[in-house]
Amino acid sequence: MVSQPVAPVERLKKRQFIGPAFVAAVAYLDPGNFATNMTAGAQYGFLLLWIIVAANLMAVVIQTLSAKLGLVSNMSLAEVIRDELSPVARLFYWAQAELVAMATDLAEFVGAALGFHLLFNIDMKIAALLTAIASFVILGFERKGLRHFEAVIAGLVLVIAVAFAIQVIQVEPNVRDMAGGLIPGFEGTPSIVLAAGMLGATVMPHAIYLHSDLTKRRMGKIADKRGLMKIQTLDIWAAMLIAGAVNGAMLVIAATVFFGTDQKAATLESIFSGLGTSLGGTAPYLFGVALLVSGLASSSVGTMSGDAIMRGFLKIEIPIFLRRSITMAPAIVLLLSGFDPTRALIWSQVALSFGIPFALIPLIRATSSGRIMGDFKNGMKMKLLAWSIVTIVIIFNIYLLVDLLV
Repeated sequence: MVSQPVAPVERLKKRQFIGPAFVAAVAYLDPGNFATNMTAGAQYGFLLLWIIVAANLMAVVIQTLSAKLGLVSNMSLAEVIRDELSPVARLFYWAQAELVAMATDLAEFVGAALGFHLLFNIDMKIAALLTAIASFVILGFERKGLRHFEAVIAGLVLVIAVAFAIQVIQVEPNVRDMAGGLIPGFEGTPSIVLAAGMLGATVMPHAIYLHSDLTKRRMGKIADKRGLMKIQTLDIWAAMLIAGAVNGAMLVIAATVFFGTDQKAATLESIFSGLGTSLGGTAPYLFGVALLVSGLASSSVGTMSGDAIMRGFLKIEIPIFLRRSITMAPAIVLLLSGFDPTRALIWSQVALSFGIPFALIPLIRATSSGRIMGDFKNGMKMKLLAWSIVTIVIIFNIYLLVDLLV
């Protein structure tokens, strides 16, 4: 009996392979990005705009490697690491990855609650409960199928992008000053520390774990790997360009509105207030909507990441709603106790700094392995580029970690 040939990707519906990168891109638009990017614009004008461009290009490379790993090997990053470790080391690796995902989820949950608080002027405790309810609603789409969830997340990303696009039009930034911000440079140690925070808020370990899992789940059994990789590359560039444009818009808005003025922009609350004072109209509410949507979307994606991490390392899967209940419990406790939301965002970045090397280094090793990737393994140029990116990211995060803890 002659087997039927496998249809090439070109004959399949390409849109069914678009989506994983947009889910991963949400991690690049979480409340931590709001805080660092807008603080950079308020304190240094357009000086650090080049950092956002560089970080976004790094993200393209990292997410491309993650997608390629899941697509070619039919394994997620967590599964690849699991197979290389002893049982004890496997538990340690799972624990640190899970804790990092939970720490970032905490910041994202807090950001969403803060969005409710700013938009509707309600108590943070009530905002926390509303955030919990909204999180369950969003995750409910995942039970209807991965495509439904990805469509919802892509829609939320679009809302964030539109909100910031309107704000950029409202502030009418100076194009020449923006162009000047694309030239690399710093102004003393504090600007380097802030740049490290911007980079740290961009590279998210849980997004790396999740992206490889999403591509594995959808595409692992299809024969035309090269055709799929082309579609995935398009998916990644589209998602990351949107994420990069939004991150750049955050800095541009803050630089135009706050830089060189007496307006304070040290917290997300003061940014919301300052936009109302300087621009009025819809500006602060657009910011609040974007913050709310960002927190809800990234928190939901963080829950899915934790699920992929547990499934990959331990071969255990728990109901997604139970996981959501567990992961948001620390955030609810903090908000009910009156803990400062901005401090929660800062300390989440500390936890994130610890987790970055544990995800990036195995990712490059795995995608450079002929045993795992076959003909799709990284070439010499990609190896040099990837290891350079990892070195820069780790150095910047160590710099940030030392500054926060010393």
